[in-house]
Amino acid sequence: MFDSRVIGVDPGVANMGLAVVERRDRRTRILSATTVRTTSGTPEAERIRLIAEAFRASIAEHAPGSVALERVAWNVNEASAMAVARATGAVLLVAAEAGLEVAEYGPLEVKNAVAGSGSSSKPQVREALRRIHALADVPTEPDACDAVAVAVTHLVRARFIDAIAKAAAR
Repeated sequence: MFDSRVIGVDPGVANMGLAVVERRDRRTRILSATTVRTTSGTPEAERIRLIAEAFRASIAEHAPGSVALERVAWNVNEASAMAVARATGAVLLVAAEAGLEVAEYGPLEVKNAVAGSGSSSKPQVREALRRIHALADVPTEPDACDAVAVAVTHLVRARFIDAIAKAAAR
C-alpha cells in the first residue's frame, strides 16, 4: 500500500487539489501540483465527470503506486460536505479502475504528520512542507498545497511503518 510515488487528492467539486509526490534516495520531491477547477453553473454530474477525467489523466501521466485522499470533514456545511463526498466517490472509482489502493487521512492527521500539530494553520502546513520536509516549489494555491500535504502524510506514514517493521525484525 505504501509506494514511493503517491498522488495526493484534496477532493472538491469546485476545486480539487491534485499532487504527485515522490520519495527516492531519502529525498522527497513534488512532481506535479495543481488545482482542478470546475465552473459554477455547470451541472454537477458534468463537474464530477471533469474531475474524474483530470484525475484519470494525472494517473496516466505520473503512474503513482497509490492514492492518498483527504477524508471528508462532515462537521462543516452539510451541502458542501455532500458535494465533496461526490467528488470523493469519483476519485475512488477512478482509483479502483486503475488498480490503485487508496488511503484516507483526516485533516488533523495531515496537519499532525506534516507540521507536528493538528491545530496548524494552512500557512504553517505550507511552511512545514518547505522547511521540515525540504520540498521546493510548494504551491501557494491552497487546494494544491493541501494535496501535497496529503501525499506527504502518506509517505511519512510509510517511513513510520517501515521503521516499525525493521525494529520488529531485530
